[in-house]
Amino acid sequence: MSPSFDPTTLHTGLFIDGVWRKAASAATFTVENPATHEVIAEVADGGLDDALDAIAAAGRAQATWATSTPRERADILRRAFDLVNANTDRLAAIITAEMGKPLAEAKGEVAYGAEFLRWFSEEATRIGGDHTTSVDGKTRILITKEPVGTCVLVTPWNFPLTMGIRKIAPAIAAGCTMVFKPSELTPLTSLALVDIFQQAGLPDGVLNVVTTSNAADVVEPWMSSGIARKVSFTGSTAVGKILLRHAAENVMRSSMELGGNAPFIVLADADVERAVDGAMIAKMRNMGEACTAANRFFVHRSLAEEFGEKFAKRMAELQVGNGALEGTEVGPLIEQAGRDKVEELVADALAKGARVLTGATRPQGPGYFYTPTVLTDVPLDAKLMTTEIFGPVAAITPFDSEDEAVHLANDTDWGLVGYVFTENVDTAMRFSSALEVGMVGLNTGLVSNPVAPFGGVKQSGLGREGSKIGIDEYLEYKYTAMAR
Repeated sequence: MSPSFDPTTLHTGLFIDGVWRKAASAATFTVENPATHEVIAEVADGGLDDALDAIAAAGRAQATWATSTPRERADILRRAFDLVNANTDRLAAIITAEMGKPLAEAKGEVAYGAEFLRWFSEEATRIGGDHTTSVDGKTRILITKEPVGTCVLVTPWNFPLTMGIRKIAPAIAAGCTMVFKPSELTPLTSLALVDIFQQAGLPDGVLNVVTTSNAADVVEPWMSSGIARKVSFTGSTAVGKILLRHAAENVMRSSMELGGNAPFIVLADADVERAVDGAMIAKMRNMGEACTAANRFFVHRSLAEEFGEKFAKRMAELQVGNGALEGTEVGPLIEQAGRDKVEELVADALAKGARVLTGATRPQGPGYFYTPTVLTDVPLDAKLMTTEIFGPVAAITPFDSEDEAVHLANDTDWGLVGYVFTENVDTAMRFSSALEVGMVGLNTGLVSNPVAPFGGVKQSGLGREGSKIGIDEYLEYKYTAMAR
C-alpha cells in the first residue's frame, strides 16, 4: 500500500448539514482492497432516517445557497481545485486501495477530475441569459437562468473521484444543493472529496453524503421527498431505467450517463500502428472498466490479422498486479462478480468459434485479476458482442465493406462512443455522421475531456456532463414579460 495513504486519517461517517456522524442505526459495511481482499475500513451504513435528514438539510439550504454570488461559488470551486491537486498522492492512493487501478492511472484520474473543478469555477461566473423584444414591440422579453434546486447525485465505483466531481462541480456552480450517494464499493474516495469541499468553504447543508450498502433505502426516499428537483446518475442502464421511472413519477429533471458497447472500427486505409495505439487506450483505460471502453473491434479483413497480432503483442506485454506496486499497468477487477462475468463472456465466445490471441486466463493468488485478452474471429452471436464487458477483453470481428462496418457498429441498444481509424478525412467525417453515438474518437482512443460534452444516445443515457453545456443540466430557464 502506498505510504501516502493512512486509513486512520479517513472520514468513514455520513456528512449531513456540515457534520460528520454515524448512521442512525450505527450500522457499518466493509470496504475491501480488490487486489488483496484486505479490509481497508468500516464505513457508516446509512438508511431511511439518515436519508431523510440529508434531504431535509439540503432543502433548508437551497434558498440561501441559490442567492450566493457567482464569485462566491467560483472561489469555492477554485479552492477545491487547488486542494485536490495538493492532495494528489493521498487521493490517488485511496483510489488504488479501494478500486484497484494502478497508482499512476489513479493520479491521472485525480488530475482529470480536478480540471472539472477549474472549468466549472470559470463557468459559474458566465451564467448568462437573453433579452429581446416581442415582434409587436409591446413587450420586453427577459430570459434568466436559475438553479434547478436540490439534486440527487448517484455515482459508480470505476472513477470514484471524477464521477463525483463531474456532478458536484456544476451543481455548485449553478447554485444547487445536493444529496450524494457514492458507490458502496468505493466510498472512501468520495468521502475524502467531501472533506475537501468542506475545507474549501462550502456552506453547511449544500452537500450531504449518505454512504449505504442498500441504495434503494436512501435514493428512493430522496426522489419521493418532494424536495429534490433533479437526479443525476452514472451507472448501468438497468438501474438508470429504475431511476427514470421514479423521476417520471415526481416530474424530476434527469441526467443519465448509462452503459456503453463501443465499436472500434479499423478501416482498410488505417495506419495500423496508430490504430493499435488507440486500441490500447480505448480498451485498457481503467482495466476496461469504463463505459467508454472499446468492446467490439471491427477490423477490415485485409488488416485483421496484422492488427490482431500487434494488438495481442502489446496486450501480452502489460504488467498485471497490485496497483500500489511500482510497474503495475493492469490492476484487478473491482469484485468477484465482475471477474466471473468476464470469464463467462470469454467462455461463451470460445465455445462459438472465437480464437485466443492472448490472455483468457485467471492469474493464481488473491485479487480479482484477469489477464489482458484479445480474441479474434468472434462471431456476432457471442454474448460479449451484445454485453458491456467491463474488463480487459477485446473482441475482434473482421468486416468487408464500410456499409457493413456501420451496420455492425450501430447494431446495439447503446450509443455512448465510437472509435474510427482511417487516413481519409472524408471517410472519417462520413463515419462520424453515420455512427449512432454521442461521442466519436477519430484516430484517437481517448474522448474524455472536461471542455467537451460527455454523454450518449439511445440507451446510453440522457443529457451531457462537462463543457459549457454541463452547467445547463442544473439550471432552469425563466421568462419574464415586461410591458414597454
